[in-house]
Amino acid sequence: MRKIIDIDDKMIPKLKLLAAIESSSVKKVMEDAITWYIEHKQKEQINTMSLEQKEDLGLLLLMQQANMSSLVSEEELFKQ
Repeated sequence: MRKIIDIDDKMIPKLKLLAAIESSSVKKVMEDAITWYIEHKQKEQINTMSLEQKEDLGLLLLMQQANMSSLVSEEELFKQ
């Protein structure tokens, strides 16, 4: 997905320098920085959650992995 973002003119030379040091592109450096920031913030949020909130998040993530095209009838669900 392409998005246009405004970057401070002072940051562009720094990004180019980092890209040159890492033998990479400015785009890759920015993607890596954004990925690191998102992961860092997620870890921060998880560390401040209560055990109940962590359990709810885990359940939500499991539910998102479920196959939504596969349905089970109520009768089949409660069969023993």
